[in-house]
Amino acid sequence: MKEQAKIEILQKLIRIKTVNNNEAEAADYLASLFEPYSNAKVERLTYAPNRDNLIVTIGETGPILGFSGHLDVVAPGDLNAWDSDPFEPVIKQQRLYGRGAADMKSGLAALVVAMLELLESKQPLSGRIRLLATVGEETGEYGAAQLTKAGYADNLIGLIVAEPTSDLSQLVYTARGVIDYRITSIGKAAHSARPQFGVNAIDNLMLFYQQVKARFADFTAVDPVLGGITHNITKISGGEQVNSIPSYAELWGNIRTIPAYPNQVFYDKIAELLAELNQQSDVKLAVEYSFPEEAIPGDPQSPIIKAAQLTAQEVLGRTFKIAGSSGANDGAEFLQAKGTFNSIEIGPGSDSSHQSNEYVELPIYLQAIEFYQKFALEFLKFQTN
Repeated sequence: MKEQAKIEILQKLIRIKTVNNNEAEAADYLASLFEPYSNAKVERLTYAPNRDNLIVTIGETGPILGFSGHLDVVAPGDLNAWDSDPFEPVIKQQRLYGRGAADMKSGLAALVVAMLELLESKQPLSGRIRLLATVGEETGEYGAAQLTKAGYADNLIGLIVAEPTSDLSQLVYTARGVIDYRITSIGKAAHSARPQFGVNAIDNLMLFYQQVKARFADFTAVDPVLGGITHNITKISGGEQVNSIPSYAELWGNIRTIPAYPNQVFYDKIAELLAELNQQSDVKLAVEYSFPEEAIPGDPQSPIIKAAQLTAQEVLGRTFKIAGSSGANDGAEFLQAKGTFNSIEIGPGSDSSHQSNEYVELPIYLQAIEFYQKFALEFLKFQTN
């Protein structure tokens, strides 16, 4: 495939507005690229109307290597902060600008082009490659969770997540988990001049706020790559008007976990605190969790990392810096599938993710395509020998 055709695939993908919706249109476009190849198995799994996950498998038999990328992007934000339309990709000085150029339509497009070129070359594979293109990664990895539950990630021999890693300079093998939670407080409205007739939901919510961080101080382990846990209260709201005792209040908290602590220990701490506080008169607190993800432990000596380093030396003339990630990705869900395998995160894209004027360096995008192809060939061959 010519370089311009590879770039046009990325451009067309960016033009499809998939801001936490409309992923089906992007899935349709990518699926159409595989239509000429009878030996490519294309499947869809619908999450909601207009929101389709895409699964493409190439190769006849044997072990399966997973390729992971998400179809959705974050909102562009203030359009005045962009130098051009975020959904009309622009190329300037070897950089392609547009929403998703870094996170992560360049990675997804590179995976797709790598598979297409393998099909074009008719080079036999020593196994299979399965693309797992998901919905909703930016808001909770629920597309990956759906694919995992349906069995599409069962018994993989390895997984590449094509999230941006500083222009292919790093290879991420471990990542923090994330727990987003909401605490609700139910009170009773009354006139602020007669507070004795009401129950102040904000006051009761503050009881939790004042104590939760002290409870989490017990988690003192420090990961050599990821560091310690982090916990922040990031949103608080409540009340109806200034002269009324608030009948409702809520807060949102965000915990970034490390492999030393499974998510359940945090659930237990919160449940313990709520049970104690709810014993007090008129306190009514409850918790809800939003798409929590476990931390990814990884293994820096795993075969998939060794194979990636050998391929990087061949394609890039250097090896990757081994690193961890402070953010969660779809790999956390896929690793819950049947079987035991390791995942790595490696992809094109700059540090401009989620920012205005997001971009990818086109030479890096093209290198990523070559890397994915050669890695897949060598890793599958190694696994069958």
